[in-house]
Amino acid sequence: MFTGIITGLGRITAVEALGADPSHGKRLTIETPAAYLDDVQLGDSIALNGACMTVTTFDPAVRRFTIDISAESLDKTAGLATEGPVNLEKALRPSDRLGGHLVSGHVDGVGTVTHFAPVGESWELRIEAPTDLARYLVYKGSITVNGVSLTVNRTEDRATGCEFSINLIPHTLEHTTLGQLEAGSRVNLEIDQIARYTERILSLRTVG
Repeated sequence: MFTGIITGLGRITAVEALGADPSHGKRLTIETPAAYLDDVQLGDSIALNGACMTVTTFDPAVRRFTIDISAESLDKTAGLATEGPVNLEKALRPSDRLGGHLVSGHVDGVGTVTHFAPVGESWELRIEAPTDLARYLVYKGSITVNGVSLTVNRTEDRATGCEFSINLIPHTLEHTTLGQLEAGSRVNLEIDQIARYTERILSLRTVG
């Protein structure tokens, strides 16, 4: 489990194919901030841009760790198939503060940035989510974008999906990769777990 509060900015420095067939995944090497790996152990979970991954090797001396990602996961996520910056979050511990909201690290869909521009001291980010995620997006509800816990400020249902708007403060832009987004960027989305369970409960009541 995670909270959507980014604990470090990393960078994918190498992408190695695990086989020649398209069904094979890739091995990623990720560079981390200094001392980030000091409390990490083999097999720990670290979220990359909101996708939960397992540490397969790590070396604190060179500040790098590796993960193996399947072809299926690559197909269902964005930003993990090439070298570049990534948001990092270590798995939640029972004693940690829940600063964001409960996040599983399982990407529900990939959205597309439609607008990103300054508004006063903040920035407005609009993203079009797939149609099947629209029912989970509500005013003042929670959404995870590339691993970052955010609050929905507006929604607009469209034939092609649901566009939602969020406001980003300068602190978020400085400490995550979201400031590098632009119109057309693809982002990983995870819906609020409470919304998911609520829908399931209500659907069973309707059937009964």
